[in-house]
Amino acid sequence: MMKLRGYNIILFLLALSSVAYAQIRVPAKTAPKSDSAAVPGSISKDQDLKELTITEKATDFGFSRLRGVENMGIYEGKKSEVITPDQLVANLSTNNARQVYSRVAGLNIWENDGSGLQLSIGGRGLDPNRTSNFNVRQNGHDISADALGYPESYYTPPIEAVGRIQIVRGAASLQYGTQFGGLINFVMRKPVENKKLEFTARQSMGSFGFYNAFTSASGTVGKLSYYTFFQYKKADGWRANSHLDNKTAYADIDYRISENTSIGIDVTHMDYLSKQPGGLSDAMFAQDPRQTNRERNWFQVGWNMLALHFDQKISASSDFNVRVFGLAAHRYSLGFRPNRVATIDDNSERDLIKGKFTNWGAEARYLKRYATAKKLSVLLVGGRYYHGFNHSLQGIGSNGKDADFNFVEPERFITYDYRFPNRNFSFFAENIFYLTDRLSVTPGVRFEYIKTTADGFYGSISRDLAGNIINITRTDEYRKNGRQFVLAGVGVSYKPHSNVEIYGNISQNYRSITFSDMRIANPSSVIDPNLKDEKGYSIDLGFRSQQTAFFNYDISLFYLNYNNRIGEVQFYDESNRVLRLRSNVGQAIITGVESYAEADFFKLVNPEEKHWSAVLFGNIAFIKSEYRKSEIPGVQGNEVEFVPKVNLKTGLRVGYKKLKGSFQLTHLTNQFSEATNAIDGGVSSVVGLIPAYKIMDLSFSYEWKRLKAETSINNLANQMYFTRRATGYPGPGILPSDGRGYYLTLQVKI
Repeated sequence: MMKLRGYNIILFLLALSSVAYAQIRVPAKTAPKSDSAAVPGSISKDQDLKELTITEKATDFGFSRLRGVENMGIYEGKKSEVITPDQLVANLSTNNARQVYSRVAGLNIWENDGSGLQLSIGGRGLDPNRTSNFNVRQNGHDISADALGYPESYYTPPIEAVGRIQIVRGAASLQYGTQFGGLINFVMRKPVENKKLEFTARQSMGSFGFYNAFTSASGTVGKLSYYTFFQYKKADGWRANSHLDNKTAYADIDYRISENTSIGIDVTHMDYLSKQPGGLSDAMFAQDPRQTNRERNWFQVGWNMLALHFDQKISASSDFNVRVFGLAAHRYSLGFRPNRVATIDDNSERDLIKGKFTNWGAEARYLKRYATAKKLSVLLVGGRYYHGFNHSLQGIGSNGKDADFNFVEPERFITYDYRFPNRNFSFFAENIFYLTDRLSVTPGVRFEYIKTTADGFYGSISRDLAGNIINITRTDEYRKNGRQFVLAGVGVSYKPHSNVEIYGNISQNYRSITFSDMRIANPSSVIDPNLKDEKGYSIDLGFRSQQTAFFNYDISLFYLNYNNRIGEVQFYDESNRVLRLRSNVGQAIITGVESYAEADFFKLVNPEEKHWSAVLFGNIAFIKSEYRKSEIPGVQGNEVEFVPKVNLKTGLRVGYKKLKGSFQLTHLTNQFSEATNAIDGGVSSVVGLIPAYKIMDLSFSYEWKRLKAETSINNLANQMYFTRRATGYPGPGILPSDGRGYYLTLQVKI
């Protein structure tokens, strides 16, 4: 304190600090009889302030979570994860899901091929097949074959082109649809704002004939901005009779009409042709996992998507967004695929299945921030219309070895021809009520109307012992199923400390029967004609850190009640053949602990450290599952399929300036592939145990000016293992995962 002409002047330093930021000290003073400090640069309350944009500092982990309100969505009180591929030290050229999703607790990943063409992830007992139990989107619009009737994703965006991957667990059912798994949204890279042209080229080579070329261009010219890329990928595969050629192209063009209004268009094209070595029996896998007895099996996919978006900032507190999207796609599979996978190919006519998907939809959202009793509230309302028309055919293909996707005498030998028109209307609303500065409650509700139809015929071809056709039958069928229902849920968030949040939510879930549930053509499968939709609810309760540059954690309990769960059980027919019955198996209860923690030990010891980093992460899930009720003999009390009791991913990332290295260990315990908990796969090997496995991966990256080099060794110990037993393509049977592989990527950015 000092005196100046009779006044007492108090001088002190005002310190402003936040986690992950350098502390700022500002000289300040108070006048006599004043309770406020005068800080240089402060602004009077009576002044009008211009709009201020606050940018949150990103962490260096490559993993974070969604804020309570973000990008026309509400995530307060929900379990969410965000992956930033740019910050990962991983094999991005092959879309290596084991590395990319390593921080997301409890995910069960199927490895279909070593090149990352299709993403197959599940969790909490959900079937990982083509991620069909998640609502999968790109820039907010659907990318699966049919969001309701055939929610399988044959297209996966190249991770090299993805800016962020957003994952919201089961509570996403209210905003995004009724899937038990939740949401996976690939947010593509955004146009650069400070350049007219930025050019990036990446060239990758690796084991088993792998080659990947990725080229992108981005920029902003006045009110117009753009991002586009083209990718070409090919590989021969770890096993013989494997090959793929893949092309993907994408363009995003945005135009800012005014400061508050923008429009844009996204166009995506992907096509690939793959030769598939087929599945193995348990005995064949034990003898030699790299063997194959199929050289005439092919798979072709073509994916075309268009999305238009309109964004309007109505006021400082109100936003409106609408998206219109469409899909025109196909998937063709051709091959020799008897129930006995060890059977030698007799070079007869192959089985040909063709699916065509033509869908479109529109989704609108309105977000409003308002005050209730002097407390902030946030309202989100939206609606969606979805129109699908899909056509599925099966019959006899050629007896050659090439990729000939034409039917032989289609008027006679098409034995399965169905059209699946479907309609979906939905409306939803969620509202965050901030009861105090630390406590919020978020109730939500969703109305759904779904109408699915199957219109066509199925049949069979009977042959004598010499292989001659003696009879062809056809049965016409028309099935229609319309239903409407309401889902509800509520989330709670409490922040006892600035760096800690306690969260919880409960949400109802629903999954409608799919086209393959209504009618399937598979020599080893039988469908229950009285299948019902799946219903249930999920609960999450956990605590997590607020994002920092030093540490990050999320530990939670979950409870999933899965009624009418559709699954497969093994049985014997009149001829003593082992077949699979697809039916409502019963009520499945799945509970567990999902935990994740990550810390940079150099920054914890010295927050000012800028050159060195040593990030240790651990991600472990302990899960218990049980069929609580079932009318199928031998199922009640069994474990639920696709649920390893322990799911561990841990690793270390060390960096010095621009040089970084990463080591990762993945370990999953035993899991069953169907509800009877069969151990032996039998002659078909489509059921049976998936044994425990441990996999190690090693990656490095180095940046120098405009250049970057990346290298990876996948499956460092060269383990022989498998993650799935395929029921159809690309099997049937055991699909061995790749052995040790080496990869190198060179990048230049101009």
